[in-house]
Amino acid sequence: MLLSSLGTSVANVGLPALAQAFAASFQEVQWVVLAYLLAITTLIVSVGRLGDITGRRRLLLAGISLFTVASALCGFAPTLWLLIAARTAQGLGAAIMMALTMAFIGETVPKARTGSALGLLGTMSAIGTALGPSLGGVMIAGLGWRAIFLVNVPLGLLALLLALRFLPVDRRRPTTGRAGGDPVGTLLLALTLAAYALAMTMGRGSFGPLNMALLVAAALGIGLFVRAEGRAAAPLIQLAIFRDRTLSASLAMSALVSTVMMATLVVGPFYLSRAFGLDAAPVGLVLSVGPIAAALAGVPAGRIADRFGGQRMTIAGLIAIAAGCFALSMMPVAFGLPGYIAPIVVITVGYALFQTANNTAVMTNVRPDRRGVISGMLNLSRNLGLITGASVMGAVFALGAATTDMMTARPEAVAAGMRITFAVAAVLIVVALAIASLGRPEARVRPYGHGARP
Repeated sequence: MLLSSLGTSVANVGLPALAQAFAASFQEVQWVVLAYLLAITTLIVSVGRLGDITGRRRLLLAGISLFTVASALCGFAPTLWLLIAARTAQGLGAAIMMALTMAFIGETVPKARTGSALGLLGTMSAIGTALGPSLGGVMIAGLGWRAIFLVNVPLGLLALLLALRFLPVDRRRPTTGRAGGDPVGTLLLALTLAAYALAMTMGRGSFGPLNMALLVAAALGIGLFVRAEGRAAAPLIQLAIFRDRTLSASLAMSALVSTVMMATLVVGPFYLSRAFGLDAAPVGLVLSVGPIAAALAGVPAGRIADRFGGQRMTIAGLIAIAAGCFALSMMPVAFGLPGYIAPIVVITVGYALFQTANNTAVMTNVRPDRRGVISGMLNLSRNLGLITGASVMGAVFALGAATTDMMTARPEAVAAGMRITFAVAAVLIVVALAIASLGRPEARVRPYGHGARP
């Protein structure tokens, strides 16, 4: 979990160095990040399903191996486009690692400790996110941009050895009703998600005819996917599970919260540099405060979720995020930098509590043969929220600031964009709170899987 999140955050800090090394534009080097994110988003449900069929340990070992080899290829890539291709392969390995790591919790941890285990995974993810800017900056300054990819090789080998040593051997399960997989559904889902992800990320803030065409293609893809799944003998996603209000609510809330969390990452660097006049190093330090707070809160959040129940702690986490967003829209103007940092800490601690409690509420009620696909769907909803947040909330920020060039915007304009962005973010969390209150009948939840009923 740490490796997959580090793979995202460490590359962001290297974009300026990559643009210089390959004499490329910012739009071109952005594909180093985008290719990784697209690979994860389009394949994470499919690899979770594949793990349910072929065995999670076997597939996870293959995913770690692929991530490690692809990291080495990234580090030695002679051209930008070969680097992007290697990053795509690295994203496939990361998708396997993200989906199956969460699925293994249900297989290896007692039910009463599921929340604590998922909280620890959240901590590892936050540490990976926090390490990226600081570790990447130090390595680029001392060893060059290739080091930010090559550092994953020894870490990947260590993860592989630990997995070989400690993960339980795959149990043989009956293959009735699961054999053969769902290649048509897998392809349709991948193409649909790729179209949506590209629609949300292409154009660098402008929404043109190509973006609209990609959104239309994604909408058509959803229709074709639903039709294909209704006819498949062994569907990738059993559509009946969406009739379970707990799962549907969890996925919707995860997408909304991830949209808001991405807003803090998109808006934060511009606000800190333009409104407060901070240089790159102090900006990176301030941006690390949030992930560090989430890392420290992850394990306690898991224990609290185990003790008090997933639904109540989900609502508590959402309340904290909403309060932090309202504060972030107003406090920095009155209190300066401390008025920015304090709400960010509240938001990220609330996020750690929400994420752990929400995942716990879902994963404790999943049939053993469906853990991979449900875990993949949770990660998918999170990634779709991240992509939507990067695009939509970035557009809201630009609209609020009344400019498209943030690097030359006046501090007052950036502050106005900040206020509007996080007022909108607070409204999104209020919507998530309504979903949590109305759509989570926790006591009546039954295991998800074939034949499950709401």
